[in-house]
Amino acid sequence: MTTRRNFIKKTAAASAGATLGGIVLPQSSYARILGANDHINCAVIGVRSRAKAHVKAINADANAKILYNCDVDDVIIEEHNLWCQETIGYLPKVEKDFRKILEDKDVDAVFIATPEHWHAPMAIMAMQAGKHVYVEKPCSHNAYENDLLVAAQNKYGKKVQMGNQQRSADTTILAINEIRAGVIGEVYKGEAYYTNNRGSIGIGNKVPVPKTLDWELWQGPAPEQDYRDNIHPYNWHWFRNWGTGEIHNNGTHEIDICRWALGVDLPNSVTSFGGKYTHEDDWEFVDNQQVTFSYDNDKFITWTGHSRGMMKPDRPGRGITIYGSKGSIQSDRNFYKRYDLQGNPIKFEFEKASSATTNTRGEGMLDVNHVGNFFDAIRKDTSLRSDINDASISTMLCHLGNMAQDVGETLKIDTTTGKVLNSDKAMQAWKREYAKGWEPKL
Repeated sequence: MTTRRNFIKKTAAASAGATLGGIVLPQSSYARILGANDHINCAVIGVRSRAKAHVKAINADANAKILYNCDVDDVIIEEHNLWCQETIGYLPKVEKDFRKILEDKDVDAVFIATPEHWHAPMAIMAMQAGKHVYVEKPCSHNAYENDLLVAAQNKYGKKVQMGNQQRSADTTILAINEIRAGVIGEVYKGEAYYTNNRGSIGIGNKVPVPKTLDWELWQGPAPEQDYRDNIHPYNWHWFRNWGTGEIHNNGTHEIDICRWALGVDLPNSVTSFGGKYTHEDDWEFVDNQQVTFSYDNDKFITWTGHSRGMMKPDRPGRGITIYGSKGSIQSDRNFYKRYDLQGNPIKFEFEKASSATTNTRGEGMLDVNHVGNFFDAIRKDTSLRSDINDASISTMLCHLGNMAQDVGETLKIDTTTGKVLNSDKAMQAWKREYAKGWEPKL
């Protein structure tokens, strides 16, 4: 097993400083010397990819420290240890079992960047242990967990932020404020899209579990399956036992901003069209999808996901467009562009530092802002930009999109609970089966 002590023996000290592509990150407004009571000790759980953005954002705060790195794969831990030494200049403790971290009373907040089937169960256990939680999107693997996570936050009173970091983009906040001020008139449509060209994941072969991987703990609450050579470390996204498909993996971000811009919550109805059109492989979700969420007053949101096959004509890898009676606003993580009804440009604004859009880390200054907002909420009880009570609604839309796709019919939705009113078949997906002893409970 990899340990912090063993790793220190094998590595030389490197210079500190969080960087993005070799550029030193500016300290955010949250990076300041504070009193001892404002110090926040963190643990990062699941450290292969997205966690790198978490680590850099935590490190940008002068009064926060990472006490633990946690992962069930020794190979990933070895790589992350080296990366931490080179990037932040110190090595947190190493732990494979996150439950031991939750027992440590010195840990104030946990950052969860695990596979999706762990997000809600782990977040709930962390709250029960008295920790604040920063959980990656989607915040749940199924609708039942979504509700349970919100109930847990309300019960235990801890701060819970979802990692949809565009909520902390200055340009997006500006766009929302201008939409509220009526600059594009009455808004009626939010168009969200994502485009990529993911390759085949092949047909997996049952092989022995690598000695460096705790496969039993990796699966945790998910019903046990044999290890195959095309699941870990990334392709679990496309298997229903652990992942939730592209609408959750990336659509959560853009659907969330559309919902924010239109000022809506749960929809009246959900319709989905799509299919798996490319590659004969183990991918279990649609790879191209069009979902429509309808609301009162003729408002609607569309999600267009092209996982395997780029959208044409060329568009950025992801983004949104908000349409109003007097014009439109286009936005992604790095810019905001406003147009009149004829499509003439009125105003362009860009982020001071760019953030990645389609790689698996997605790192950038938005993470520093979003984590800084999380830390401010812990220290000063200020508002979270993506409080789980609101973020869970965007996650629920994605669950409903998958459910509508699976049953092949328009779903009528109870706008108070999110439950499907006209399809018992769709409601069968509301809750999953859990491995014995792992079902999350309050």
